[in-house]
Amino acid sequence: MLKKAKWLVIILAIIVVTNFVPLTVRANSRTPIVVGSKSFAESKTVSEIYALALEQVGYKVIRKPNIANSVVYRVVKTGQVDVYPEYTGTIVETYLKKNGSGLTAQQMARIARKGVQKDGLVTFKYAPGDDRQGIGMRSSVAKKYHIKTISDLQKNAAKIRFVSQGEFDKRADALPGMNKKYGKFNFKSLRDYDDSLKYTIMAEGKGDAAPVSTTEGQLATSKYVLLKDDKSLWPSYNLVPLANKKSAKEHPKMAAALDRVDAKLTTKQLINLNKQVMVQGKNYRMVALNWYKQNMR
Repeated sequence: MLKKAKWLVIILAIIVVTNFVPLTVRANSRTPIVVGSKSFAESKTVSEIYALALEQVGYKVIRKPNIANSVVYRVVKTGQVDVYPEYTGTIVETYLKKNGSGLTAQQMARIARKGVQKDGLVTFKYAPGDDRQGIGMRSSVAKKYHIKTISDLQKNAAKIRFVSQGEFDKRADALPGMNKKYGKFNFKSLRDYDDSLKYTIMAEGKGDAAPVSTTEGQLATSKYVLLKDDKSLWPSYNLVPLANKKSAKEHPKMAAALDRVDAKLTTKQLINLNKQVMVQGKNYRMVALNWYKQNMR
């Protein structure tokens, strides 16, 4: 009788365990995915596209836009946010503190993927869209002095009023890096402004060139031109989803859904999205929805 009771207990235990595991998985799959973004237009727009893609494959999504740059990596690491749009270059140079100069897009992505593993994070496939550091100019001034590359800018620096920011003047990979790679830039003037004012300053004719991100919407207009980094000073900053590894495992459709989105996000597409939000003043969520309907359905 005791032996029979013992076997009954074992059988009941097996039934409990085998039923408990699937229930746990199902509960996790029902947990909403928290999709975050940084506070600038491109990040918010792409984040909304991510959210739409995840909803289409059946997940519930909580949106958390406008996370400060200083904390966004930490909140995905701690699981407060499950995934957000990041850049391979930011991961390599800002979070991992490595020098990406001269590396290919594939090399940057590989270093980023391996580097975040120690923090319980994972990157998915990176997009062809590349939002790296660059120099933009007023088209009229660039045409006047035949400036198409950063080398051309260096040769004509004495004629150019540079609209800078304090950080750019000091960062090793910014103006000091330009001076080292291309030769000294002896600008006609160099004044620091808040980054948000650079296009206003140039539009008012108070400046001629400025540091830019290469997917900014204003660069899609005829008023400004992006100079070619002909000596490859700045590495690629390809868009890439950065996710909490635990959450990615609990939501097995996440990676494929976001990989499908990122495959379509070229640099040209990012510039066009940013133009609609930053130049035309459209709501980023509507811009994201329209893009999704046109490209993903």
